Amino acid sequence: MKFIPQIVLAGSLALGLASVDIKSVSAAIINYAFTVDSPTKKGQGFFSFDDSSFSNDSIPEAIATSVSFKFDSESTIYTEENDINYPDFPIVYSINQTSFVGLEYTFNDINPESFITYEIVGNNFTVLSSTSPNTELFSGQVSYQKVPEPTTLGGVLLVCGVVGIFKLKGTSIKKVKA
Repeated sequence: MKFIPQIVLAGSLALGLASVDIKSVSAAIINYAFTVDSPTKKGQGFFSFDDSSFSNDSIPEAIATSVSFKFDSESTIYTEENDINYPDFPIVYSINQTSFVGLEYTFNDINPESFITYEIVGNNFTVLSSTSPNTELFSGQVSYQKVPEPTTLGGVLLVCGVVGIFKLKGTSIKKVKA
């Protein structure tokens, strides 16, 4: 009887991890959050892509969907439809269709009088002049963070919940015996 909590914990952990692995392998929509950091502009965004839709090119690419980006302290939210080459862009690059490399996303400032174009290519963020092509005004860095799938979070919460219950039960049993 003493080992039943440990057996239940091990079983819950195994089931939780097994469901995470099964769901991850079959998942096709991958989600990423990204952050832009430059001397004058900072912002945060999100995008998704279908990892089964990569091209067969030497550097595989897929169309990015659900793109959403906002500069800090500004209210405008840029989407994939703001890409100047939409609907063929924005795109996601990959190595061997397994390792994400970066996003290519080019959009104009929402204010038509500003004549500024923003460009994200991989880890590089560049602000260009719309009136003088290839004139770089300033640049910065882009960092990416994969957003965990809901099944991953569910498995972690399940395991943590089971462990918490057993710790709580163990504490209450010790108090009753004392």
